[in-house]
Amino acid sequence: MKNSLTLIHLICLLFAGINMNAKTQQKPNVILILTDDLGIGDLACEGNPWIKTPNIDAFYNESVRLSDFHVSPLCAPTRGAIMTGQYPVNNGVWATFKGRDALNEKAITMADIFKDNGYHTAMFGKWHLGDNYPSRPTDSGFETVIQHLAGGVGELSDHWGNTYFDDVYYVNNEAQQFTGYCTDVWFSETQKYIEQKKDKPFFIYLPTNAPHDPLIVAEKYEKPYQHLEGKEVVSAKQMGMIANIDENMGQLNQFLIDNNLADNTIVIFMSDNGSRYGYSNDGKLGYNKNFRGIKGSKLEGGHRVPFYIRWPEGNIVGGKDISQLSAHVDILPTLAALCNIELAQNMDLDGIDVSDLLRGKKNKPNNRSVFVHHRQDWRAPEAVNQTCIMKDSWRLINGKELYDIEKDPSQRNNVAAQHPELITSLLQQNKKFIEKAKLRIEYQELPVNIVGNAAQEEIKLTVQHAIGDDRGIWKCEQVAEGLTNKNNKHTIGIEKDGLYEISLCRWPKECPGAIWSVPAVNKNHYDYTVIKPTEARIKIQNREFTKAIKGNEEAIIFKVHLKKGHTILKNDFIEGDNTFGAYYSYVKYIGN
Repeated sequence: MKNSLTLIHLICLLFAGINMNAKTQQKPNVILILTDDLGIGDLACEGNPWIKTPNIDAFYNESVRLSDFHVSPLCAPTRGAIMTGQYPVNNGVWATFKGRDALNEKAITMADIFKDNGYHTAMFGKWHLGDNYPSRPTDSGFETVIQHLAGGVGELSDHWGNTYFDDVYYVNNEAQQFTGYCTDVWFSETQKYIEQKKDKPFFIYLPTNAPHDPLIVAEKYEKPYQHLEGKEVVSAKQMGMIANIDENMGQLNQFLIDNNLADNTIVIFMSDNGSRYGYSNDGKLGYNKNFRGIKGSKLEGGHRVPFYIRWPEGNIVGGKDISQLSAHVDILPTLAALCNIELAQNMDLDGIDVSDLLRGKKNKPNNRSVFVHHRQDWRAPEAVNQTCIMKDSWRLINGKELYDIEKDPSQRNNVAAQHPELITSLLQQNKKFIEKAKLRIEYQELPVNIVGNAAQEEIKLTVQHAIGDDRGIWKCEQVAEGLTNKNNKHTIGIEKDGLYEISLCRWPKECPGAIWSVPAVNKNHYDYTVIKPTEARIKIQNREFTKAIKGNEEAIIFKVHLKKGHTILKNDFIEGDNTFGAYYSYVKYIGN
C-alpha cells in the first residue's frame, strides 16, 4: 500500500511538474510590427476612402487602439525611443544621420530586457540605430537579426545596389543574398523563426522599411490605385506598398492561428511617424484624418500614428479606443508589465505603464505632458524651437502656437493669446526637461563606432553618417554622380593601443572600383560621374596624414598607431580647391 501511494505521489509530482512547466511557457509571446512612414490616414480602418486594407482592418477591429498615440516625426528618433523607453534627447538619437542616429554604447534596450528574462529575441527589417559595434541590433539584445543597413534599403550605407527585390541583407552581420520583395522577406523570415523557436516565449521586432521611399512595389499592388494618382491621392506606389503590408499581415495572423499561437501572442501594429506620400501638406491630395502635417512636422499629422494591440489571453481585445494621451516611450514599460517583467530602478525611463488602460481597468489621470523634440543636426536640439509639447488636448508648437486638438484638429486657430498661463506652465516643464537632459552623457557626447573589438573586425564609415554642417548625402545615386559635401568627421572608439589601418574609398567594398573610375560591377544603372581627387587626408588624435592619389587604387591606405580612447577621425578627398568627405572609409586593428 505504501509503495502504491508512493507511485501515485510520484505520478502526481510528474504531472505537477509538467503543469508547472506549461505554466512557465504561458508568458506571452510579443511581435512588434513597426511600419515606416505610414500615416494616421493611410489605412481604411482610419477612414481612408481609397485604400483597401482588409487584414489590418480586421486586426483593428479585434484590437485595443491607443487613438491619441504619438511618436517622433522621423524614423530613428522614434526607433530609439521605442527601444529605450526614453525620449530622443535622453537617449541621444534625435536625428536620422550625421552621427545622431545610433544608440549610446551603454544603452539598455527592450531586446536586452526580454533576452534577460528568458525570451528568444529576433529582429527582421530596419534598425536605423547604428551600423557598427556597439550599436548594432546584435549588440543590443537581439539573438537573431536579418536586416538592411542605414535608414533604408538602397541607401549608400546599405549594401550597394539593393532595390527592394532580390537584395543582399545582413544575417547577424554577414551579407547574404535573398530572393523576393523586402517586406515579404521580413514577414516570411519571421514565420520561419517562430517555427524554430516554439520552445519558449519569443520577442520579435518586425520593423518594415515600407512604405518609405524609394516607392517600389510589384505592379499588381500598385495597379488598383493608378487611376487615382494626381487626382485623389499622391502616390499609387505608396498605396500599393501598404496593400502589400496588409497582405503580409493577413498571412502572419493566419500563421499564428494555424500554430495555436494567436491567443497568447501580444501583437502590436504601429508606425514610426506621419505619412510622406499619403497626404500632401496643402491638403489637396490624400487623406490625413483631418490633421495637418506630414513626416518631419510638429503638426499633429507628423507624429500622431496608428497603434493597435491585441492579446486575447490577456483580455486586450474587443475593438475599442483609448483616448488618453500616450507615446512611443510608453511601449517598453507597458510590455514589461504585460509580460510580468520587473524593470531595474536605474533605467530612468520617460515612458509610463499603460497596461491597466489596455486591460480596461480604470486608471487615475496621470497629468503628464508629452514632448516632441528632434533636430536634423548633430548638435543639441533647441529647447523651444522645433518643439511640440502636448498635454491633454493641448498642443504647443515652437513655444508660440497653441491649439486645442479636439476642437481644432486641423490646427488652424492659434489660441495662444487666450491661455498665457498654460503656455508659461508648458514652457517651464520643457525647460526643466531640457536642463535635466543636458546632464546626460547621451546628450553631451556623440555615440561612437568602436574599432578593435572582437565583435567586429572592421568598421565601415560612410559620408551618410559623417558629422558636419553641410547638406546630407544618403543615396547611392548621389555617390555615383560624385556629389560632394563638407561632412567629414566620425566619432570612433579605439578599443586598445596598437596599429590600425584606415582605408579611404570612392566605392564600397561590395562594389569595388578604382578611385578615378566607375565600379567594375555597374549596378542599378546609376548615372556615374568620374571624379579625380589627387590627395587623400586623414586627421586623428592631433595628427595629420596625407597621400597622393594616382587614380588606379581602390583604396588609399593609412597605417597609424593609435591610443585607446574616444576620438574624432576626419577623412577627406582633395580635388583642386575642393575638399570633401570621403564616401567610404574602413578601419581595423592590425596589431601592436
